Amino acid sequence: MAMTAAMMLTAAPVCGAESVQADTPIIGKQEITIQDGRLTPEILWAMGRIGSSCVSPDGKRIAYTVSYYSVKENKGHTVIYVMNADGTGNTLLTTTAASESSPVWMKDGSTLAFLSGGQIWKMNPDGTDRKQLSSYEGGIEGFAFSPDETKVLFISQVKYGERTVDKYPDLDKASGMVIDDLMYKHWDEWVETVPHPFVASFDGNQVGEATDILAGEPYESPMKPFGGIEQLTWSTDSKQVAYTCRKKTGQAYSTSTDSDIYLYDIASKQTRNLCKEDATDKNMGYDTNPKFSPDGKSIAWQSMERDGYESDRNRLCVMDLATGKKTYVTEAFQSGVDDYCWAPDGKTLYFVGVWHATSMVHSTNLKGEVKQLTDGMYDYTSVAMLNDKELLTKRHSLSEADELFTVNLKKKNEVTRITQENDHLFSQLKTGKVEERWIKTVDGKDMLAWVVYPINFDPNKKYPTLLFCQGGPQSPVSQFWSYRWNLQLMAANGYIIIAPNRRGLPGFGMEWLEEISTNYGGHCMDDYLSAIDDIAKEPYVDKDRLGCVGASFGGYSVYWLAGHHNKRFKAFIAHDGFFNMEQQYLETEELWFTNWDLGGPYWDKQNPAVQRSYANSPHLFVDKWDTPILCIHGEKDFRILASQGMAAFNAARLRGVPAELLIFPDENHWVLKPQNSILWQRTFFGWLDKWLKK
Repeated sequence: MAMTAAMMLTAAPVCGAESVQADTPIIGKQEITIQDGRLTPEILWAMGRIGSSCVSPDGKRIAYTVSYYSVKENKGHTVIYVMNADGTGNTLLTTTAASESSPVWMKDGSTLAFLSGGQIWKMNPDGTDRKQLSSYEGGIEGFAFSPDETKVLFISQVKYGERTVDKYPDLDKASGMVIDDLMYKHWDEWVETVPHPFVASFDGNQVGEATDILAGEPYESPMKPFGGIEQLTWSTDSKQVAYTCRKKTGQAYSTSTDSDIYLYDIASKQTRNLCKEDATDKNMGYDTNPKFSPDGKSIAWQSMERDGYESDRNRLCVMDLATGKKTYVTEAFQSGVDDYCWAPDGKTLYFVGVWHATSMVHSTNLKGEVKQLTDGMYDYTSVAMLNDKELLTKRHSLSEADELFTVNLKKKNEVTRITQENDHLFSQLKTGKVEERWIKTVDGKDMLAWVVYPINFDPNKKYPTLLFCQGGPQSPVSQFWSYRWNLQLMAANGYIIIAPNRRGLPGFGMEWLEEISTNYGGHCMDDYLSAIDDIAKEPYVDKDRLGCVGASFGGYSVYWLAGHHNKRFKAFIAHDGFFNMEQQYLETEELWFTNWDLGGPYWDKQNPAVQRSYANSPHLFVDKWDTPILCIHGEKDFRILASQGMAAFNAARLRGVPAELLIFPDENHWVLKPQNSILWQRTFFGWLDKWLKK
C-alpha cells in the first residue's frame, strides 16, 4: 500500500538558494500534491522537523532550526530561520547545502552565532556577513557564550581509554579491541571517545585557546547518549560553569545513574559538587540540566532521588548557593519535569510535564505551589521566556507535527501559534479522529487509552484493529508525534489503533508508574489485554482481525503476548524487543536498568522478585506461539542486541509459525536513515495487510 501511495505524489524542493558547490543539491522545504488525503511514509519524510529555538535579548525575534530530508539522497539538511516574535517576517537564512544548527543570539541582539561543519560561526540576522569564529581541531558539538561574552563554553570529544595501536604500534591496521571493563559499548557505539566541556577566551571575532574543565578525567560531560549543551551553563557573573557529570567509569558507570551538578570556578579552577554537600539529601539518582536564577543567587536542576532508577520522577530542585539549602518545588506535581526555565523575577519557574497522557505547561513558585497554564489534547515539549508576559514553547499532538507557540502568562490557556512549517501538507491531509477512552482493569482501576480511528471512518463497517504497545518501559503514551510509530499513519492505512497507558507509565501517580518494576508479566500485560478486549466489544471492530505491535519494551510485550494471547491476535510485529531476559541481562550495557527493573541477575536464586522477572522471559513460552510474527532489529543497537530479534525469528520458524525478519546492519535502537525508514514502513504495513486484510 505504501508503494502505491508513493506513486500518487510529486515532490519538488523549494528553497530558492544557491549551493556552495553547483553539484551539491540543497535539501529544502518540499511542495507536495497529495491526491487522496492519505498520510504516507513519503509524506512524513517530506515534512520539516522543527528543532531548537532561541529568543533575542530584547524578546522581539526568534531564531529556530528546521531539518529537511531527501529520501532519494538518503540524508538530511538542517537550516536556520529568523522571525519576529509574533511569527511575522519569517526568513530562511541558510542558503547552502551545509547544515547550520544551534543558533544563539549574541548579547547585542544584532548577531547570531551558530554551528556549521563542527565550528562556531556568526552572521547577521538576515544571513549576511558570515564569519567563522572557531577552528578547534576536535570539532565542536554545542556551545554557550558567557553572559559578558568574553568566553565561550563548548563541547568536544576527547579520547577515552587505550587503543590497540597504543599497545602495539606495529598493528596499526588491526581492528580488534582488548576489553577489561564494562561500558565498552553504549547505545550504538564502541566507546572510544567521551564529551568534555571546554572554556575558551572570546574577543568578539575569534575563539581563543581552550581549557578542558575535565582535563585528565575519564568522565563524560554532558552525559551520553542524549546530553547536550543543556547539561552545562554559565553563572550570571561569567565566573563559574555548572556542569552535569557522572564521575564513574566501567562497571561502576554501568550500574549507577548517580550523576551530580558540579560548579567549576574559572579563576581558581576549583570544583564544587552541589549535590553532595547536604548530608541529609545526597541526590543519589540523575541530577541534570542546571540553570542559574536571573540574580545568580540560586541554581535549579532536574533531580531524581534513587540511584539506578532511570525512570524515577524528575523533581525540580532549587538551591540557594550561599546557604546550600535545597528546595524541591514540584512536589505537588506527581509526575516528572521534562523541561523548565526561570521567570525574569527569579520567583517563579515554568516547566512542562506529563499528567493523564498529555504534557502541559505549568508554573511553580519557590514555595512549591504548582499551577497548570495550558490545556487540551497536546504535548508541550519545551519552555523558554519570550518576554515577561509570554513563553515560547513547542507543541505537537497525535494529529499534528511540531510547531512553535507562545503562551500568554496573564491569561490561562491563551496560546498562539507562530509557525506554519507543515501547513502546506496538513491542509491536504485527512486525519483520523482521536478520542480518549477509559477502561476498567482486571483489578478494578481506571486506565486511559487513546483510540485513533481510520480516516473516513464509518461506524457501520468493521475494521482491523491494532494494539499499540509502548516502550520505555516507563515512557508515556501521551499526545506524541512520531516519524515512525505514527498512529495517524496506521489510521491512514485503514486500521483502528488503541494505545493504552498501561501500568508502568508516568502521569498517573507513582504507584501506577512503579507497579511494573520486577513485574513485567503482571498487571501491565493484563492492561494490554483489557484494552484490546474493551475496544473489541465495539461493533465496528473486527475481532477476527486484531494485530499487536510495539518496540523496545513494546517489542518485549509483543513477544510475551505471543505466548499468552489465547488466539486474540492474528499478527504480531516486534521491533528491537528483548526475547530472552537472561540473555538481555548479560548483553545490555546499562545494567542499572536491568538491575532495577528485573531486580538483578538471574542467578540470584534467593530473590523472589528476580525469579518472578525471569520466569516471564518470552522465550520460555515459545511452545505456545501460533500466530504470524515480524521481527525487526538494528545491528548497531547495543541497548538490546540484534541477537534478540534473530533468536525470536529463529524460534518462530523452528516452531513452524509464519515469520519474517527485517534486519538493519547500519541502524541502532531507532531507524534514522530515510530509505531504511521507508523500507521499515513498507515491510510493517505489508505484514499487517497480509494477515489482517485477507
